[in-house]
Amino acid sequence: MEEIKIKGLAQNNLKNLSFKLPKRKIIVFTGVSGSGKSSIVFDTIAAESQRQINETYSAFVRGRLPKHEKPLVELIENLTASVIVDQSQLGGNIRSTVGTISDLYATLRLLFSRIGEPYIGTASYFSFNDPNGMCKECAGIGKVTKVDLISILDKTKSWNEGPLEDKMFKPGSWYWQQYTDSGLFDVDKKIEEYSQDEFNLLWYGSRSGPDGEKEHPKVEGLQKQYERLYLKRDISSMSSHTQKKSEDLLIEKECPVCKGKRLNQRALESKILGYSIADLCEMEFTELREVLLQISDQRAKTMVHSLVASLNRMIDIGLSYLHMNRESSTMSGGEAQRLKLVRYMGSSLSDMTYIFDEPSTGLHPRDVHRMNELLISLRDKGNTVLVVEHDEDVISIADMVVDVGPLAGKKGGEIVFQGTYPELLKSDTLTGRYLTKRADIKTKVRKPKGHMPIRNATLHNLKNIDVDIPLNILTVVTGVAGSGKSTLISEVFAKEYEDQVVIVNQSPITASSRSMPATYLGFFDEIRKLFAGENQVDAGIFSFNSKGACPVCQGKGVIVTELVFMDPVITECEACSGSRYSEEALSYQYLGKNITKVLELTVDEAIEFFSTAQISLNAQNRKPAFDKHESKIVKILRAMKEVGLSYMTLGQPLSTLSGGELQRIKLAKYLDKKGNIYILDEPTTGLHVSDVDKLMGLFNKMVDKGNTIIIIEHNVNVMRQADWIIDVGPEGGKNGGRIVFEGTPMKMCQEGQTITANYISKGDNILV
Repeated sequence: MEEIKIKGLAQNNLKNLSFKLPKRKIIVFTGVSGSGKSSIVFDTIAAESQRQINETYSAFVRGRLPKHEKPLVELIENLTASVIVDQSQLGGNIRSTVGTISDLYATLRLLFSRIGEPYIGTASYFSFNDPNGMCKECAGIGKVTKVDLISILDKTKSWNEGPLEDKMFKPGSWYWQQYTDSGLFDVDKKIEEYSQDEFNLLWYGSRSGPDGEKEHPKVEGLQKQYERLYLKRDISSMSSHTQKKSEDLLIEKECPVCKGKRLNQRALESKILGYSIADLCEMEFTELREVLLQISDQRAKTMVHSLVASLNRMIDIGLSYLHMNRESSTMSGGEAQRLKLVRYMGSSLSDMTYIFDEPSTGLHPRDVHRMNELLISLRDKGNTVLVVEHDEDVISIADMVVDVGPLAGKKGGEIVFQGTYPELLKSDTLTGRYLTKRADIKTKVRKPKGHMPIRNATLHNLKNIDVDIPLNILTVVTGVAGSGKSTLISEVFAKEYEDQVVIVNQSPITASSRSMPATYLGFFDEIRKLFAGENQVDAGIFSFNSKGACPVCQGKGVIVTELVFMDPVITECEACSGSRYSEEALSYQYLGKNITKVLELTVDEAIEFFSTAQISLNAQNRKPAFDKHESKIVKILRAMKEVGLSYMTLGQPLSTLSGGELQRIKLAKYLDKKGNIYILDEPTTGLHVSDVDKLMGLFNKMVDKGNTIIIIEHNVNVMRQADWIIDVGPEGGKNGGRIVFEGTPMKMCQEGQTITANYISKGDNILV
């Protein structure tokens, strides 16, 4: 019972593995992206543990729990209940904040309902999600959305000249005629010459008179019409064109009534030690803790103790710079993971299995030890801690390291090492060889060909920053978590130069559940054209979203049978065997493979297949169109290989990709472009140490083509290979927001007096 036993594991690319894992130890799983470590930890151990726990509940409860498929394994023994702490985005909506997600706000509301002066009511009267407490103007959101109609209204023009910069209102259109044919306006009079009454009529419209007798013809009014068309409609029902237009027209402003505090005036008047609940929610956690410790009212003793204990855990885990009002949607994957983790830090449960997905993500090297201390404390309470990680500092605290490989995809799926960290360093595995390798400090740096200035930046915690972003070189922006580096680059700089920058981040790709790399990168059309040309049929036959869909499952590959109060049964479609295609589509081949076999190819295999196909077709003197399609396919596939996705299959659902993989697949779109300015937020997330060098080589190629690369990063090896470093700090939150260093990596090593400088200068390798 002291070991988790796994036999015959063949999930995804795993090759019939059998192994044992000791309980109550820290076990770190390493290996290149796509090697199979997540298939072991998340798709097998975590999924089976959750699935078996869910089966202990009633059918009614199970229907409301996440569904987990049984993994492809012969035997799993001695599993314990698991807690999964991954990097998925925090759930919730625009009303979700750090306070609501962490339950801190619920306790704070209770505190105000007990000792707040004047007394106004129960805890619900301090909730911005409750009618008793919310601001009526903004419904507790703190912001109001308005249509920015002034931005498209040219007051120097008359109706006949077309005063609205909107095709919908071009002269002669139906919308235009509603106003010009009403008889209410002088169509040759410029808008700026309207009287106040005329402008009000244009803006707010007119209504029918009493008893149905019209005072004058009815007109809706521009402001009301645009609010109806863009503000009061469900955005999901809009076309992509209309959605884009609504983004340009709708502006969000601070609520004029509550000034962004979300609560009504009555709730804001109740105070503790002179602070309203909104005041406390705006304080950083370190400051909030100091205020709470000053409360001496005995009625609040239990609540204050609970709040301070939770705040201590937040601060210990490196989130001291947060405040309760921070919207959960603005948090990075690393911050979200740590925030979720706080829920379990105070738990007295033992003999659990805690599962972490790269917990060092988003952490400055200085702060990784805090995460390590947490992992150690969880183990010392009698829990098993499983970690998927690439960071050497985290791997070094493992009681056991399991290295999966040797490579990715079909070339992975094996356990190539299982032992202690010192033993791993002596092993001849890819991980063992690269762990102690440190990138050389770059001394031969590029010179910028100009600068893009940022002046007086004050967003969030930025302290009136002036900085010049160099062009045509590789710049790395560093700093501890919460220092303001993402605010400076991804918000201030990106917004100021939004027409010139391309942001390549880890956010989910907006696409359907049927989307895959081949569709997102646009080469699936070329593949379908090749099949169509080879077989002299319509290209639509090779799309499972169109004519080629299996008639039974409509191209889904599975059949979902709803059982009312029981879990739905999801089975593979028998008609197409999960391929999603009709018999006709599968009957056609291109150089010996049908469409599903091509989609099952990895990037490496596909490059070889299409390159060989091109040589074969050239030898047969086939039409140039074939060469054109294949060369485009191979070109995109090589871009995928360059960004480190050679193991990925062409048909892998995008919904299964990690944040790092999503960022790299976006990056593959831009490899051939020139003269762009790219912003990348922690592009090394999810990358094995051996792949970081490859990624840096790719960035250097992009810069050499005439692009500007700006990387927000904590990885020391990336910093050491930069042309220019901008360090933001010195700490996080209110103690950050300043430029504490600008210069080359060598200058930072020699002269830097910052936290980051202490880490970049370790070692003395110099790249001349």
